[in-house]
Amino acid sequence: MLLTGSAEAPIGAQVQVALQKRLPKTKVDAIDCSKVDGLCEVVAGANLFYVDKSARYLVIGRVYDMETRQDLTAAKLLALNPDMLVGGAAKANATPDAPEAGAARAGARVTTQPAVARTLDVTRLSSKGAIAWGSGTQTVTVFSDFHCGYCRALSQALETMNVRVIERPISVLGSREIANQVLCARDRHAAVRAAYAQNPVPAGPKCDTSGLDENEAFAKAHGINGTPVIVRSDGAVIEGFRPKAQLVEWLKGAKS
Repeated sequence: MLLTGSAEAPIGAQVQVALQKRLPKTKVDAIDCSKVDGLCEVVAGANLFYVDKSARYLVIGRVYDMETRQDLTAAKLLALNPDMLVGGAAKANATPDAPEAGAARAGARVTTQPAVARTLDVTRLSSKGAIAWGSGTQTVTVFSDFHCGYCRALSQALETMNVRVIERPISVLGSREIANQVLCARDRHAAVRAAYAQNPVPAGPKCDTSGLDENEAFAKAHGINGTPVIVRSDGAVIEGFRPKAQLVEWLKGAKS
């Protein structure tokens, strides 16, 4: 087992002992107590979770650095498996590596297995929460968060493609205020670019932002708790960032 940082090794060892008592069936591969004060990052097989230094409290979810605007959880998941760029919230799945009720059933998981095919009917959504940009013969709808680094990377890829993008922001990482500003901007495309670049969004007139509430309700109803989620014109869905080459091939499969 890897204990990151020499100064943290004694603390990590204590956490390891405590975890062995509380989660005896879980094989812990690495513990890092140096990133977030009061929390230790634990890697157990394909699972990623957090505990306090007494290992009494276990935390499932994302750690987001508000100062650097970095999703620390997503960065770690990508480091664990560079072949799978995971977007949005970490997946909650049970795995054989960590069968404990709690850590295993709710731990963040990275997998290279293909996702179960699903479709979404976004035609039921009104245009009030849609931010349209780009032009092309094909349209994709993207559920995004302006604080999400993978959404930014996806946006940059889509900028280079011949597609029309319907961006539907949802606030996974506390970005609702920015989404309001982008929706009300006079030049929405420029506002999208500014938001992802973490630059100030040019002020626009007050506008009706209830469409963003509609986006949020739709996402909740359909189990979208991470970003980005990309929906093709025929309703086919992929979750997480994909590089341009994969997006081009995926779009070729759209049913007319």
